[in-house]
Amino acid sequence: MMFKKKRRWHVDPSQGVTELDKQVMYWENKGKLVPTRDLILTPEQIEGIRKSGEVNTGVLDEVAKHIHAGMNTLEIDKICYDYCVGHGAVPACLNYEGFPKSVCTSINEVVCHGIPKEEDVLQEGDIINVDFTTILDGYYADASRMFIIGKTTPEKEQLVRVAKECLEIGAETAKPYCFVGDIGHAIQKHADKYHYGVVRDLCGHGVGLKFHEEPEVAHYGYRGTGMLLVPGMVFTIEPMINMGTWKVFIDADDEYGWEVITGDEKPSAQWEHTFLMTEHGVEILTR
Repeated sequence: MMFKKKRRWHVDPSQGVTELDKQVMYWENKGKLVPTRDLILTPEQIEGIRKSGEVNTGVLDEVAKHIHAGMNTLEIDKICYDYCVGHGAVPACLNYEGFPKSVCTSINEVVCHGIPKEEDVLQEGDIINVDFTTILDGYYADASRMFIIGKTTPEKEQLVRVAKECLEIGAETAKPYCFVGDIGHAIQKHADKYHYGVVRDLCGHGVGLKFHEEPEVAHYGYRGTGMLLVPGMVFTIEPMINMGTWKVFIDADDEYGWEVITGDEKPSAQWEHTFLMTEHGVEILTR
């Protein structure tokens, strides 16, 4: 009996063989991982995600107006929830696999998935990642920003800056018909200059029609690995950059089992956008 690997890419009979088909089939024939056709979104779907991204940007802009030392992260959750619902959308995090709040608020050594709490009060010098995902008319958009509370240390300022540079470098590297590994390689190369750890246990992801879809977007790795990126795909880049080790653990005191902490409990920083791959590079759908 002959065994043959099932093809992921199929030509649409109504369209015939397009230039996109030729590009994807070339790489699939080379043994590379390529997307399935359903990951190539229609103009109508992209417009829906773009509108969701506008609400998501508004949520984070609203947080930026009000965040300050002395407020607790439960107040941030209320700001996000009220703005999102007030604009006809739904917070994707709320009750997602048991997550109890509308937004992730991750302070200092908390890498991601920090749960808003009344007892988590922001202090002068803290750095915090606010990560929000919007569902508008069934379309998802996902982004996060770092905020520095008052004046912090030069070391934390640099970490926040370099994490943002990692996101920007990843986006600049993302070109049509490149590979996810190209993005990760560029991000890791930049973080390595500062001897920072790039978190490996969590990654970016496809987004738009669901909260998490293919491809997985690792923020470390090698060129030419991972999935081929094709015009029409929507995904996040969201590097988590640690001041020390790349290793992380789940906080045993977190009753929900969500909060991820740096392995050496040094600070971490993350920025995230939702991107559309176009014929010329990526378009940012969130801010």
